[in-house]
Formats: sequence, C-alpha cells, structure tokens
Amino acid sequence: MKCGILGASGYAGGELLRLLIGHPEFEVEYVAAGTNAGERVGQVHPHLSPISSMVFEAINSNRMRDCELLFFALPHGQSSQWISSIQGDPFIVDLGADYRLKNELSWQKYYGGDHAGSWTYGLPEIDGARAEIASSRRVANPGCYATAIALGAAPLLAQNLIDGSDITVVAASGTTGAGRSAKVNLLASEVAGNLISYKFGGVHQHTPEIEQTLSAVSKNEVKCSFTPILAPMPRGILATISSKTRVSSEVELVQAMKNYFEAEAFIEVLEDLMPSTSSVLGTNRVQVRVALDSHTDRAIVSVAIDNLGKGAAGQALQNANLMVGLPENSGLLGLGVR
Repeated sequence: MKCGILGASGYAGGELLRLLIGHPEFEVEYVAAGTNAGERVGQVHPHLSPISSMVFEAINSNRMRDCELLFFALPHGQSSQWISSIQGDPFIVDLGADYRLKNELSWQKYYGGDHAGSWTYGLPEIDGARAEIASSRRVANPGCYATAIALGAAPLLAQNLIDGSDITVVAASGTTGAGRSAKVNLLASEVAGNLISYKFGGVHQHTPEIEQTLSAVSKNEVKCSFTPILAPMPRGILATISSKTRVSSEVELVQAMKNYFEAEAFIEVLEDLMPSTSSVLGTNRVQVRVALDSHTDRAIVSVAIDNLGKGAAGQALQNANLMVGLPENSGLLGLGVR
C-alpha cells in the first residue's frame, strides 16, 4: 500500500518514516515538507539511510492522489486546510489536533479559529475504540500528553474507583514535543539541567481532549487539572495522575488496571518497577503503575510513553494497521533501546 507523509521533515514525520521503512505492507511513496521541500531526506534525518536519497516534495493535492494511505504530521490548524482538496477516499491519520475535539467552543478556547469538525478518535486501548477505528477511513491521532493521561486514568474511571471530578496531573515531556522549529527556550543551554512548567494554570491545549476522552469512559463529566513540565531530554513523557478514591486496598487498584489492559500488547502494568521514559524509548509501548496513597485516600498512577512513539508516530501506525485490516502490531515490534 502506497503511503504519503505530509510534514515528513518534523520529528513525528521522521519517526513515521523510520517505522514505515520496516513495515511489511506499507511503502513510502510521497514525503512532503514545507520549508524543507527540495532537500534530501538524509539532510534532515541522517539516521534514515535506506531512504536518504528521497527528496522532500512540496505539499501538493495531486501527489496525494498517488497514495492509498496518508499521514498528516503538520502543525495544528494546517491539516484541515488540505483535507477538502483531497480527491478520492484514501485512508487518513491526522497527527495534529484539527479533528480531535467534538466541542466547537473547546476548540475556539484552546486553539482558536474555525472548528474543522471531529473524526474517530484513535486511542485503541480505550474500551470500544478499537472497533470504531477499524471501521473508519479517517482517524484523529491523540495528543501525546492526552494519550498518557487517558490510559492512566481510564481503567479506574471505567470501574468507578476514582472521582472523575477531581483528577490532578503533573506530566513532564521531552523537547521534541514542542516541534522542530527553532525556539530560544528550547536551546540546549536553556534546557540542560533545568525543569520548568509551561502553559501553567489549566490552559494547555490537551486539557479538553483529556476531559472529552475520560468523560466518555466515565459516562460522567470529568475535570482535570493539568500542569505540563518541560524536561531536559529529547523524547519521552512521564505523567503522574491522582484522584480521590473510595478503595481501601491497593491490590484492588492494581487488579482493576490489569483487568482493563489484560489483552493489550503494548501496555505493561508494573508492580515491582516504576515506569521510566528510557524503558519505552523508540517504542509504541506504555508502562503504567498504580498505588494507593492511604494518607490522603488518593489513587496515584504513573505512566511512561515515548511522545514520538505511542504519543505520535507509533500510535498513528497502530491506527493505520487497524484501519486497513492488518495485524495491529505490524511494523511496531521491538523493545526499548535503554
């Protein structure tokens, strides 16, 4: 199946290329970029030696017609500008935010501009999502923070073990989560040896996405206080989630997590070790651990993912596999590189 990647020169686009090189059924036909159009792939992604001589093309709706599957890895707000010009009915996975939110007011508050609508939300491990993804031709890939937080809280919400009106999250992400464009605050001399919160005070754009996903799981309105942190590492997310619980036994929380994720190949529920970003580096895997803070009657969940893996390109490929009827883990086998 011929594939195209729009935004292939970015970090998520580069990770998609890396994964697609080893995919048994998908063939990279078209790699498109904005300012990098005309450059060779090897100039931007020197680690992708098998396709280093390919050239980034300009984004062009005519070239999209040559592809049966398209991945949009463009900055937020740009995918929807091209979708209407696509001819035919290719499978599409959008890694941006354009089609994640169902509520127009939430889009306007957190992103601004016109609301493009919503597509099937591509988080397969949430109950009921896998079948919907498999029957869809257009899927909105979740945000990186939203993936980690939703997967950490969903099992406990689904079994009514925590208070969905009082979820607090502190999560740290590597610098690739901010994209590839040059920014002073992402210079090595600014980031190294430093931790800093950003989009402080409930204004991060993944907040409505998190609440939308978890409210659907809970069947009640969920409220999330979310504080993101920039960590001095290129990639990875470590999220700590807490909420009031009526449960008096940690064993019950652990078993609830295990039951929910029992059949999930990419999710590992830990009991003796703590989730760590280096353990999932370069993979589509999720590490999760739950504990009971009996002092405050709160459930505490720790989740680690690679923000470019399960948080972006890995999950996009997982969704694409489901959409076209391939085994879900095609092109996604492998352990971390720690």
